[in-house]
Amino acid sequence: MTTEVFDRPQQHRFEIVVDGQVAGSAQYELRPGEIMFTHTLIDETYEGKGLGSVLVRHALDATRERELAVLPLCPFVREWIVRHQDYLDLVPTAARGKYHLPA
Repeated sequence: MTTEVFDRPQQHRFEIVVDGQVAGSAQYELRPGEIMFTHTLIDETYEGKGLGSVLVRHALDATRERELAVLPLCPFVREWIVRHQDYLDLVPTAARGKYHLPA
């Protein structure tokens, strides 16, 4: 299984592609200095294979490289950050309470 993740800025999403097929996406809204993740979806054909985690990790790594703050409106992204606290620093301290994240 070949897996790749692409940023598709024209469509405001990161896509995960498996063997040439789009398997899911993480939708976002880009704002000056920040990115708000609004929805993550993995096609039911690919559920349970850990692709959501691969997608979110890649999206957050790309966000870190761009030095953008993360606003995790999407419940999947928010819970992923809770489980991977080394990404918590991407969410501004003042915004963490709004997203039910540790301070």
